[in-house]
Amino acid sequence: MTRVFSGIKPTGHLTLGNYLGAMRQWATVDQHRSDALFCIVDLHALTVDHDPARVRRLSRQAATLLLASGLDPDLCTVFVQSHVDEHARLSYLLECVATDGEMRRMIQYKEKAAREQRRGGSVRLSLLTYPVLMAADILAYGTDEVPVGNDQTQHVELARDLAVRFNQRYGHTFVVPRATNPAVAARVMNLQDPGSKMGKSDDSGPGIVYLLDEPDVVRKKVMRAVTDSGSEVVYDRESRPGLANLLEILAACTGGDPERLADAYDGYGALKRDTADAVIEVLRPLRERHQELCADPSYVDGVLREGAERARGMARPTVDAAYRAIGLLPASDVEAVTPAAAR
Repeated sequence: MTRVFSGIKPTGHLTLGNYLGAMRQWATVDQHRSDALFCIVDLHALTVDHDPARVRRLSRQAATLLLASGLDPDLCTVFVQSHVDEHARLSYLLECVATDGEMRRMIQYKEKAAREQRRGGSVRLSLLTYPVLMAADILAYGTDEVPVGNDQTQHVELARDLAVRFNQRYGHTFVVPRATNPAVAARVMNLQDPGSKMGKSDDSGPGIVYLLDEPDVVRKKVMRAVTDSGSEVVYDRESRPGLANLLEILAACTGGDPERLADAYDGYGALKRDTADAVIEVLRPLRERHQELCADPSYVDGVLREGAERARGMARPTVDAAYRAIGLLPASDVEAVTPAAAR
């Protein structure tokens, strides 16, 4: 089967954008068609200033929400990145293959570094090198496909470049992955700033629908969504981004088409009410399942423990092979030689 790897970073509460843009696709499509691994990439959350307790709390919450969204541990592997040492082991080897120029060309590094500097903070080295860790996440599992949004495609291209370079220098070791941008995934924009993605790390709370928001909170946020000048309801992403965002969210929740949905409305009020109803209904089963899982934390612990064991078993042969290929002495050889040398 095709092997798929994707991860989610515990840097904030998961949003409607995370669900419609990725998690729903993982649950309804990817885990059924492929050998799929879904990872809470907690090591990536350490690249900026953070509260350790919050990272732990959000990691558990993310794992619980992934299961609540429909991921089935009998069909896929769900685990936490830091529970599998092979990610860090391989990351250093790939740092020895990557170049400084490649890291500094990463668009997200430029944006995040500039943001940190504007805040008066220092930029951590890990912020520069984390794309290599992301490459290790992917390459350790012999991944064929990485479902990502357009903003992450550059990182998958780096993983491809590093895999090819390593294979050419040290012998064929890694599968060269490819990025996939699922056509069915929705790109959900901030309700207060429709030019920006609805991101979990965003500070604009009123524009973000979180998966665990109460229904009345969801309704309030949608009803207060920014719209555009003019009263006619038309779908035009370029000139009417606020209205287009609402139509796209409604379409993603109901399986409709944004342009056709626009024809059914004469004003913004009815559109906002229907969009709020649709979002609440889409999130209802996820919220209910999340409550059930929170009442049984031992189940989530067991899934993560078994997922890490399974992931470790997949990754270790590839990472061990990379260590041998690049010239490192296998530990088993040292163990075998030492007793004889001592005699």
